[in-house]
Amino acid sequence: MFAKAFRVKSNTAMKGSDRRKLRADILAAFPSLSADDLSELIPNKDELNVVKIYTHKGDAVTLYILHKNPVCFQLDKHIYPTVYTLWKYPDMLPAFVTWPAVLQKLVGGADLMLPGVVVPPSGLPEVARGDCCAVTLVSNRAPVAVGTVTMSSEDMMSSGMKGKGVNILHTYMDHLWSSGDKSVPPPLPATVDKELMEGEGGEGVEVGGEDDEVGEERQKQNGETGSCSGPEGDPACPGLQEPILEESENEEERQETGKEEREEEEQDSKSPQEQMDALLLQCFLHALKTRVKKSELPLLTSTFLRNHMVSCCPSGKQLDIKKSSYKKLSKFLQCMQKEHSLVQVKELSKGVESIVNVDWKNPELRSFTAPEDCGMVETPAEVGGPCEAPYQPPEITALYGVTAKLEPIFLDAKKKCVLSVVLKGAVLPAPEVRTIITEYVKNNDLVDEHNKNFICVNPILCDCLLEKSEYQEVEKLKWDDLFSRTLCKMQPHHQLQYPGHPAVVKKGQVDPIDISVSSRGSNKKVTIIKNLEVFGLDPAAVAAALQHRVQASTVLHDVPGSKDRVLVQVQGNQIQQVGKLLLDEYHLPRKYIQGLEKAQKPGKKK
Repeated sequence: MFAKAFRVKSNTAMKGSDRRKLRADILAAFPSLSADDLSELIPNKDELNVVKIYTHKGDAVTLYILHKNPVCFQLDKHIYPTVYTLWKYPDMLPAFVTWPAVLQKLVGGADLMLPGVVVPPSGLPEVARGDCCAVTLVSNRAPVAVGTVTMSSEDMMSSGMKGKGVNILHTYMDHLWSSGDKSVPPPLPATVDKELMEGEGGEGVEVGGEDDEVGEERQKQNGETGSCSGPEGDPACPGLQEPILEESENEEERQETGKEEREEEEQDSKSPQEQMDALLLQCFLHALKTRVKKSELPLLTSTFLRNHMVSCCPSGKQLDIKKSSYKKLSKFLQCMQKEHSLVQVKELSKGVESIVNVDWKNPELRSFTAPEDCGMVETPAEVGGPCEAPYQPPEITALYGVTAKLEPIFLDAKKKCVLSVVLKGAVLPAPEVRTIITEYVKNNDLVDEHNKNFICVNPILCDCLLEKSEYQEVEKLKWDDLFSRTLCKMQPHHQLQYPGHPAVVKKGQVDPIDISVSSRGSNKKVTIIKNLEVFGLDPAAVAAALQHRVQASTVLHDVPGSKDRVLVQVQGNQIQQVGKLLLDEYHLPRKYIQGLEKAQKPGKKK
């Protein structure tokens, strides 16, 4: 649930009456907690915040934050503890044990499968379907994940320990954990037998559904898999340490590969946001040291990003400020100015910032060494953002999927091979549909003998294409009417083909770029642009281009009801300028731009 970043809706302080209710709810959900435990978990006087968020899937979740650490969260009226709370009260929930190698999969958003559960000699904990549970590792009793079981413990054993065991809601090292102090699990004595800790080859143990040979091979390569390999009795495990690489038994092999593995693990241990922050700083320093000349100053910040920073991005990576903690280029440059003293940024004209000075003698800039894999990067055409390669619009093709109601026509047209592919998810372009329908008509001799512009409606066409009210009335159809009725009965799709990239097929008709004007306040107007992402355009890049073109402020907002789309808001009625940008600069077809007719008409010359 928290494998990806979430969006905060509100953050308020909790009142006394609400605290009492929360204690009652927690006690009802977890009766093993004592009164002292509840008082420590939900204190009377310490600051306790209620944060309402939306996950990347759109779920509404309420977080309860104490001393900057989330202690529990509420989803669908159910209370769940966080790993921070479980580290204080490890016996709060029934726990399932798994291997350290599985932890990384759980952090990535996977659920815990039963083949990856270690069954101790004492048996599985007693749980019923839907109960809240914790997940621990064989080497440490400190929980690393929280979730709900998919079946009772009896059903798990009767199923042969196959299938999904736990729906994971929250894990150590996910975004909910990273919103706290990012502490690591405390070393707690493991409850699993010593035989299980010495290797994964114990009797009755399966790991992640792998067979014995794969498990043995993975045991030999424990430095790569994350399996426990510490000395006897050492509870430390690489799945819990962040980001420390465990000592390998093979010292010579470790000396050869240790440095590379440490660098990879150090990179992997960072959250995506932290990785993007580091990439931004790297490209920023690289651009200042190798790209920017003193004669170019003052330099527009948007030009600096588009022409210099992006070109310094390492191959295989993509610079995206929205995925960083700064969210905006202006905030990043302010940080570089105030905290690093690398540049001086000023607003030379309203709403347009420029870099006016660079401290070339700054120690951080002088000591920076550009990585070997940095250089001019080929940015995919669909990015449409700040890159040196010109944006090329996608080629859009209307496609149609065969529905169950039309199957008799396609089967009778001896297109069984085509139909079988369609039923697996493929779709057909309009010319191919026309060919199939034409072949069907000819094979069944449905062309009217007296007027070849008409075809006779047989029972199959009647059932597939006509409405019930037309059954007794319509006996013939024109060719065009036949084709249009067939296409209307099919499921619409569209294909986006970007130059140099594989085609992407999506359901439904393509959403046009929507341009509208809305009023804000008394007499202020703003222009709103939606659906830029459909055509591979980066809203941030379009906003920057409009800001420079019209010399007006631009803002990005999430589109209500949509998870992955952002709208651009420009001050004033700028429909005419937006149209020129989309038509002349990005060369988008006019039919895919909606709202150009609302542009202000030029006044009459006096």
